[in-house]
Amino acid sequence: MTAAATTLPEPQVLAHAKRRLFPETDESGAYAVADTQFATDEWLPGEPVPESVRAALAPFNHVRVGSGYPDLVGVRSLAPDLLAVDRVGDASPLVVVEAKGHTTDGTVDTERGIVQAYDRLHEANASYLAAPATALTGADRTLARELNVGVLAVERDGGVDAVVTPRVVGNRTADEAAAIRFQASTQGVADASFGLNHPKNYLAYPLALYHDDDTAAVLGERVVKATDAARTGAAFLDLIAVDPDRTTLRPLGEEVVRFALREYGSVDAALDAFADWKRSRQRFADLAPRWGQLARRVVYAYPATGLLVAALQTMHDDGTPAPSLVDLVTHCHATRPTFTVELFVRGTDDARNRVLDDEGDLRPDALADGDVYHSPTVFQLKTMLYHAGLLTESGTEPSNLDPTTDEWALRDPLDRYR
Repeated sequence: MTAAATTLPEPQVLAHAKRRLFPETDESGAYAVADTQFATDEWLPGEPVPESVRAALAPFNHVRVGSGYPDLVGVRSLAPDLLAVDRVGDASPLVVVEAKGHTTDGTVDTERGIVQAYDRLHEANASYLAAPATALTGADRTLARELNVGVLAVERDGGVDAVVTPRVVGNRTADEAAAIRFQASTQGVADASFGLNHPKNYLAYPLALYHDDDTAAVLGERVVKATDAARTGAAFLDLIAVDPDRTTLRPLGEEVVRFALREYGSVDAALDAFADWKRSRQRFADLAPRWGQLARRVVYAYPATGLLVAALQTMHDDGTPAPSLVDLVTHCHATRPTFTVELFVRGTDDARNRVLDDEGDLRPDALADGDVYHSPTVFQLKTMLYHAGLLTESGTEPSNLDPTTDEWALRDPLDRYR
């Protein structure tokens, strides 16, 4: 039997651990990324990383937690056999994993992995070492228990046993790790976030939901036929809550209904106005100024909007009033790298690998290719910010996008007082 058949390199260990902690399901509120170093084609000399392993580890990002960059960062409500305490407040725990596998000389540095995992507990809720089961010793288990680090024993066939279960701790989540929490939330940027690019389609959903008649029928007749996309976007904007058995108004959605009742007397009359706006290409903030102000409030409540506006204002102050998409991403990555990658770059193995090197730094040439960008951000979200009166230009589909000329500029930048 060859050495390769009996050893477990680090990428394989991490892939098995991720499958155990973050199984592929449709569960909401779960999201995980592996560190960018694992996007490599070859880990040990002469031993390519199988494509199936990279696919299991994707998406990739470089997330700082504690004093370093864990191999895996994610948010999920874990099974009871993985934690001594299964929750911290009402939030799912922020989980980090340090993986250790066989090196070229056949050794596994489990003690170092435990110490690294312990360091992450300064900003994570639960931390694990994942290592080949054959490499773990009684001393490893004892040290891990003393430091409150979980231990995942990984078998060659992919089995993973939690031989030490950690206690959940209520540590503060740093800004960079908070981006992973954001992705795991109902408002996280995903391919299903914004399928429509006009805010009126999302503002209308609470009105249709409040209407006495069938929600989808009312919305399809008065506003937009793509009712499922309108519902999904309204949920991402926190206007509604979509549960398996019902859809309800969130506080922000209730305010939309109150505004409509105050302005029109009934949601029915308000929806008539929406019907009149069908197929209009005019900026919504100019077409219906009061609704435009409400749209501005709604999109500003979306966490990504504040990041974008603050970045664009800073760039304006620094003498770049109309940056290109490449300029904006480069600027944002310098201060909020994790959030920037999650917001702008598609989560596929190919896109992340093209944009980020092993250290998580940007590859500038890749940013000039529109195909690496996340459509719900560069097309739908940008167009909504345009209609709400925040940006000067609307968005563009990635297939037609030239990131070097795509302008991101504030419509009303502030001149800083000194």
